[in-house]
Amino acid sequence: MSMTEQPPHIVVIIASVREGRIGPVVADWFLGRVGASADFEVLDVARLPDPDTAETLSRADGFVVVTPEYNHSYPGHLKVLIDDHGPQWRHKPVMFVSYGGVSGGLRAVEHLRAVFAELSAVGTRNGVVLHGPWDRIVDGRLVLDEATADSARLAMDELLWWAGVLTPARGAADRGVA
Repeated sequence: MSMTEQPPHIVVIIASVREGRIGPVVADWFLGRVGASADFEVLDVARLPDPDTAETLSRADGFVVVTPEYNHSYPGHLKVLIDDHGPQWRHKPVMFVSYGGVSGGLRAVEHLRAVFAELSAVGTRNGVVLHGPWDRIVDGRLVLDEATADSARLAMDELLWWAGVLTPARGAADRGVA
């Protein structure tokens, strides 16, 4: 990135709204591992509705969805957010940080991949999968090993690559070129 280029604007979406949720703790851990790589903005589904949500999603170059797995899928409030803002996802990359029990939230991610694909968003191959993270919270902070932190950086690198590819292409598509 040159001195004149803006860093990619990435919106981190915290999907859980349940009492006792750990989504904000998981998001803080993730941002602590990748924070200098982009311009981040956090959108907490528990704080919606917000009149600026459409604008926040529109200005994003990509998304990180921090989601738990509920009943083998993702939270209903996240589905409402996605469906209420269809055009804002178009031609943008989406990366997932999932958490849950044995599956680590992967069943939620598989459902989300199909939903985002229908909206012409690009799900990244790499993501972060956390198995039982609530057992690793110490003094309000998530404490994980370096291999997990490496997976966060790898996944973020892929998201940034896709953002770099899709941002100029999205402009052409919006003008009817592609």
